[in-house]
Amino acid sequence: MKTKVCAKVNLGLNVVNKRADGYHDLETVFYPVALFDSIEIRVAEQFAFHVEGEPITGDPEKNLVVKAYRMIADKYPLPQVDITLCKLIPMQAGMGGGSADGAFTIRLLNEQFQLGMSVEEMQEYAVKLGADCPFFIEAVPAYAEGIGEKLYSLPLDLSRYTMAVVKPPIAVSTREAFNGISVRRPAKCCRDIVMQPVETWRKELVNDFEDSIFPLYPRLRDIKQQLYDLGATYAAMSGSGSALFALFKNRPQIDNQFTDCKTWII
Repeated sequence: MKTKVCAKVNLGLNVVNKRADGYHDLETVFYPVALFDSIEIRVAEQFAFHVEGEPITGDPEKNLVVKAYRMIADKYPLPQVDITLCKLIPMQAGMGGGSADGAFTIRLLNEQFQLGMSVEEMQEYAVKLGADCPFFIEAVPAYAEGIGEKLYSLPLDLSRYTMAVVKPPIAVSTREAFNGISVRRPAKCCRDIVMQPVETWRKELVNDFEDSIFPLYPRLRDIKQQLYDLGATYAAMSGSGSALFALFKNRPQIDNQFTDCKTWII
């Protein structure tokens, strides 16, 4: 069985508290994006994991797809499987590709082998893989609190807009992003701002990571401004970066505008 795996962007992100356990409490809005990896699972004589598309380095046992399978296999009588991950979502981009792969593996195992897990049970497993993994169990627009695991669906539809995504050849680690963050609670919650007209977002909706990341990587600030110069209604960095996205009322002409970057029109 095979499934498509969507990415996400953060519509606003505020780091509101540093917790005693070393994590940070966030307020953000996750929005699913039609930029896809794919995962195929087949019954096999022994476990195997393959990656196609963008190469992934590191120990395969640490990949969230493999960790998801191992975790569910500890709780349910799963057969040995051969898993193929086709990787297209950019990595270290703040678009949740790895988290999505892990969460969609749980979803696919549940469907393919008729495990009968509820959404809530799958989300409980997903959060063990990563803070934003639970979002991908349903992958619908949602306001998130805590470390990203407390989800509240939102009636948000941006289909009238065209989204552009720009991923420069810059890798931002999550640790690097948090090292320079200033904890603060915004005057208005991002949940309320995103329910306003998109035209109001530029003045009110912020990603706190931009304050810590842009001084380190001025190219990201320049890309954001360039997207506005091209007519974007709203532009921001997603998550801890380094991808930037923008919403346009009309399809933008971004060909040859970002020659050193990967770009998508969605």
